[in-house]
Amino acid sequence: MEFSQDDNNNLPLSKFESMLKTNHVLFFDSEEFENIIHHYLNHGKIALAKKAIKLGLNQHPSSINLKLFKVEIYVFEDKLVEADELLNSLYILDPTNEEIYIQKANILSKKDDHQKAISVLKKALELTDDAIDIYSLIGMEYLFLDEFESAKTYFMKCLEEDLEDYSALYNIIYCFDYLNQNQDAIEYLNMFLDKNPYCEVAWHQLGKQYLVLKKYRKALTAFDFAIISDDTFVGAYLERGKVLEKLKRYEEAIENYNITLKLDDPTSFALLRIGNCYEKLGNNDLAVQYYYKTVHEDPLLDKGWIAITKFYNKNKNYQKALYYINKAINIDAENVTYWKLYAQINHRLNFFEEAERGYKKTLELGNYELNTWLSRGDLLIKLGELEASVYNFEQAVEFYPENAELEYRLAGLYFALNENDKGSFHLKNGLRYNKEYAFIIEELFPEVTDKTQVKNLLKTNL
Repeated sequence: MEFSQDDNNNLPLSKFESMLKTNHVLFFDSEEFENIIHHYLNHGKIALAKKAIKLGLNQHPSSINLKLFKVEIYVFEDKLVEADELLNSLYILDPTNEEIYIQKANILSKKDDHQKAISVLKKALELTDDAIDIYSLIGMEYLFLDEFESAKTYFMKCLEEDLEDYSALYNIIYCFDYLNQNQDAIEYLNMFLDKNPYCEVAWHQLGKQYLVLKKYRKALTAFDFAIISDDTFVGAYLERGKVLEKLKRYEEAIENYNITLKLDDPTSFALLRIGNCYEKLGNNDLAVQYYYKTVHEDPLLDKGWIAITKFYNKNKNYQKALYYINKAINIDAENVTYWKLYAQINHRLNFFEEAERGYKKTLELGNYELNTWLSRGDLLIKLGELEASVYNFEQAVEFYPENAELEYRLAGLYFALNENDKGSFHLKNGLRYNKEYAFIIEELFPEVTDKTQVKNLLKTNL
């Protein structure tokens, strides 16, 4: 039983808290102690729950339910050995108590022994008159084991017991999604909706499945029914907006996103999507206004900074693009996309040293795209850092072996450094992999094309 501020059920709680203040011990029956402990655990007041358990067991030392609360505290505090020992003693006293099995399974789960936890929970099923919670626990254990088919089966049992167990419904759809069973998910949701036609959650999930399959018209219909079932369902309006964007119905998408702003606090996602829609409609003034609102609402949302930077980049306002990407980097210097944009914008502005620094940082953060290696290496050549450029391209070859663009660059660099044998080696490789890229030598290293060795290799192989 949960205590309420509006009825007399909270009298034992008030009495208990008064007792704690006065140190005057009062008597409570075991059920009152159970309700007090349950209240504290539900509200995360662990210290008070422990006091109530201790006092409760002083007054009712044989109470199995109070001892089970003690087990729960042990598990919470990761004292699994103590919890196990207490449970074993309780099992001897009451081997048919389902809660003993549930707590035993909880301990096994904490030890990552999920298969044993499932076996224990299945024994608990034989003892209980209320199976739904145990079905859910078994489903979760199967999820830990990545056995999604079995997990799905048990969450479906939950939903058979209670059509409004939306937690189970979400878990079922999660399993379908993980298994890429979108069509099966659609069939299941349609069967569920036959029994519960006004379930906005099911309509919402059905729409998302159609969206994955790019069946936009059907997705739109499903989201419409979700809104009919609950016209304050923010998630349905957001998803409906996404579908309308896919259908290039940008003004209607904006209407849906705006509804979410009226129903709830503004979300950076909705603001960003509105900005994107206005940009698609060619209304740049409103687009940039909403991009500003996005980064103001959530400065940590990288998509907002990326959108505003790309907006100015696309409109060739590189100084403003650089200003905003610098602001983004100041907030999160480990974001690889920020550094990639930083490099590209500086490159366009002919700020070669800053651009090279950006590409280098991009690589350090794990972006190993070929174009990043090529752009950085070419900039190092422009900056006269030939040996650094060689090192850059040699690293790139580890990720992109037998790549002609890299080989021609290495050939040109080695010839420029008068390491002709290495230059010949890489030039032969480049010619073998793809002769069409031979122009790279002349374009990036015009000074080496007059070398006899280079002329002969090109003449022989082209």
